[in-house]
Amino acid sequence: MSRAAGTRRLHAAAWWVWALGLGATATRTTNPILLLFIAAVAGYVAVTCRDRTPWSRSYGAFLRLAAIVLVIRIGFHVVLGGVAGPTELVRLPEIPLPSWASGIRIGGAVSAEGVLHAAYDGLRLGVLLVCVGAANALADPRRLLQSLPGALYEVSVAVVVALTTAPQLVASAVRIRRARQLRGDLRRGVRGFTSLVVPVVEDAFDRALSMAATMDARGYGRAGEVPAGVRRATGACVIGGLAGLSMGAFAVLDTTAPDVLGVPALVVGGVLGFGALRLGARRAIRTRYRPDRWGGAETVVAASGLVALVGVLVAERTGAGTLDPVFVPITLPDPPVSAMIGVLVALVPVLVARTPVRSRASIVTATRKAAA
Repeated sequence: MSRAAGTRRLHAAAWWVWALGLGATATRTTNPILLLFIAAVAGYVAVTCRDRTPWSRSYGAFLRLAAIVLVIRIGFHVVLGGVAGPTELVRLPEIPLPSWASGIRIGGAVSAEGVLHAAYDGLRLGVLLVCVGAANALADPRRLLQSLPGALYEVSVAVVVALTTAPQLVASAVRIRRARQLRGDLRRGVRGFTSLVVPVVEDAFDRALSMAATMDARGYGRAGEVPAGVRRATGACVIGGLAGLSMGAFAVLDTTAPDVLGVPALVVGGVLGFGALRLGARRAIRTRYRPDRWGGAETVVAASGLVALVGVLVAERTGAGTLDPVFVPITLPDPPVSAMIGVLVALVPVLVARTPVRSRASIVTATRKAAA
């Protein structure tokens, strides 16, 4: 659905917080039912709420990449082995390896339990890519760059360029393919793909150089004079904030880490990071034209993605449902109810990001009445 059909533009950071919440939820489980549900929710929101923009077409590329990752993960297990099981599917010719390579095999028996374990593991990574693809399709990369704090102008450029590489390549490929079709070039398959590589890469470099020249012409990155004490305090806050956020994120994602390194470390790191941004903004001489405002709709969208993460954390604490299914014997795992409800809440952007749009006839009628 395009913007003309009724979506409203939200803050780019809200979409990324929503997508990262779903992605973090996917990293906490290998339950295929829950993972497929996360992918379905992310895909539905991405298809329903995206604008008609060049980067919105990148979602299909991320779906294909997720499928490729799943196939590669299963292929690695079939060739190199992994989890063994009693249900043998096929026995491949095995290549003998030296004694120092014990635990590694090439070929041999392939069990159903091992293939299932590899499929669940690959599905988790694939769903994470689907969530990132949804954020790329929903968030405007240029407006995301404008919304980042002035203290992060060096890092923000690198991050935004890295995040927009895939959408820009997809947009360039679509534009070049259409131009070739207008000239009568209908090559497809491997020949068509190889003929697109050089023009797409060249177009990406041209866009990068154009962006750099534009930013340099506008004085992006100019720094002001700040006292030495402020610079030292900023550096200390940056180091402390990064350390706190890193330890907190590790403790939240790793169930074996102590609880004291979880939420408390995230809070301390967030406070120090906020202080570093406030102090570092003094040296960045930079203005914004029509900056995006963070309103109630953005808060609801971001919170809906984080609710999914809270749901899977509650399932870990209570032990309800199955987050990591067993493979011997092979059974259909029960999805945790709290996690499923949390992921279902992530559909809220479909309601929040849509506004009633009047038809063209109603707009013309309203204009005539105002003129009269």
